[in-house]
Amino acid sequence: MAISQNDFPITLSLGIMAWNEEASIGPMLESLFRQSIFAHLAARGERCEVICLANGCTDRTVAVAMEICQRKQRIHPARHGLSARVADLRQPGRNNAWNRFVHEFSTRGTRCIGLMDADIIFDRPDTVELVLAELERNAQLGGASDWPCKAIAGKARPSLRERLSLATSDMTGNIAGRLNGMFYCLRADIARNIYLPRDLGATDDGFFKTLICTDFLRAPPDARKVVSVRGATHLYEPYLSLSDVLNNQKRQMIGQTTLHVVFEHLKSLPEADRAHLAATMREHERRDPDWLKKLIDAHVARMRYFWRLFPGLLAFRWRRLGQMRGLRRVTHFPAAAAGFVITLIASWQAARFLRRGIVPFWPKTVRQPLQPAAAGVE
Repeated sequence: MAISQNDFPITLSLGIMAWNEEASIGPMLESLFRQSIFAHLAARGERCEVICLANGCTDRTVAVAMEICQRKQRIHPARHGLSARVADLRQPGRNNAWNRFVHEFSTRGTRCIGLMDADIIFDRPDTVELVLAELERNAQLGGASDWPCKAIAGKARPSLRERLSLATSDMTGNIAGRLNGMFYCLRADIARNIYLPRDLGATDDGFFKTLICTDFLRAPPDARKVVSVRGATHLYEPYLSLSDVLNNQKRQMIGQTTLHVVFEHLKSLPEADRAHLAATMREHERRDPDWLKKLIDAHVARMRYFWRLFPGLLAFRWRRLGQMRGLRRVTHFPAAAAGFVITLIASWQAARFLRRGIVPFWPKTVRQPLQPAAAGVE
């Protein structure tokens, strides 16, 4: 029996995290809907569903996203390979939006689940297709992402701050088994065995990477289970002002501390609880919504010095510099040194923040939204 084009099965469920992104959601969606993935899947008799997760928005994010999604479903050249809608979540919070998308909104039969930020721009038309293709080609992978590129990378004469920012990104590119949190895809069975605790913090990509690479903390780490696909890229606007950089680093320090605490706790659980982690996390949240916050409070109370928020805090930037080859160690030393100072200040701020019993920290930064035309998307 012939299958209607409107009934093509969903292969990829793609969620877009949006919190008051009125200015950036339009350009981002325009670049997304120019991706080749929709025509590629339609030719295979399959579809990609796009769900904009507007969480706690107080601006026109929902209205802008809804108009674009409805229009694209009518006029998109590969409209048989896509479905698009907006989920207006009244409760703010990235983790709540992630959980609801993965466990409630995404189609049950999909093979892959992707998440992306609402303020990025795809600068080449096949990024999503390349990431999905790598997951389909390599059965060993549990997750794949693209490579984030700072929008300032093409400037003829970058400023000192911009040069330091670019050098910092260059050093992070050496991390083995990198999973980029701005856009990534996970196998659906893996994603649905994850449930994000309310107080996990801002480093959810590190949470996913560790769980995937250790088979949910039941095996030694294997960095080959996640990959950032070469040639698949997107653009984003970096933090450049000192206050924005410090706030972002403070958020990262809080997130890394939270990851350390939660993994130490999970390692103490029976293997069966780790094997069914989503159910375990749900039960933790049901019994005591503050369970993770209490563990963090206890960790901070035991901590004597702020640079002991998590293991390796003082060394990770120098370790990345050490992985550079030849002259690059010299040229990238200023970025490593500046980053080290920023990390110390941000760690001190994070420790003070956590000692006051506060965990969530996600400052909203106003940045100039990128435009698809400027990114070279045709």
